[in-house]
Amino acid sequence: MKKIILISLLTFLSIGVIICQNEQVSNKLGVGFQLNQFQKDFGLGINITSPYFAGNNVALRLRGNYMFFEHVKNNETIWTPYSNISLGILGGSIVKNFMRLYGEGGVIGILPSADFSSESFVMGGYGIFGFEFYMIENLNFFIEMGGIGTGATADKVANKPIYSSGFMMSTGIRMQLK
Repeated sequence: MKKIILISLLTFLSIGVIICQNEQVSNKLGVGFQLNQFQKDFGLGINITSPYFAGNNVALRLRGNYMFFEHVKNNETIWTPYSNISLGILGGSIVKNFMRLYGEGGVIGILPSADFSSESFVMGGYGIFGFEFYMIENLNFFIEMGGIGTGATADKVANKPIYSSGFMMSTGIRMQLK
């Protein structure tokens, strides 16, 4: 089953690459939606990307995410929601006029739930590598992977586990506004 999914995904991306070779990568203001995995926490969010500057190679990105921390409470595994907001600077380059490769780094602020943390705000940093695929003009699919470090601990949960630290991955769509 995993092989079928992998082959299907690679076929889809290959077809998209062939179709999109004549599309223009956009450098306009962008808004998007993403699905996230920060360590073991699942989340969804929105993002806003500034117009690119410095030769269309640098931009700023603001994100807001609604995350779910998985933990045990009363011998039952539950997901408790919390939020985060991040601001980063990204730089990259365009490949074949249909894909942008980029790196991004910045700061992240976490607003944990009082159900699992006694802290009201935790600050940290993140760094990612990303790929934007322009399948349609002014619309792209993206995937990002990297790391996040916050030092956040769920001190109201048994064994005080860390959260929102370690490997992070996001995927979603972004639309460039005219």
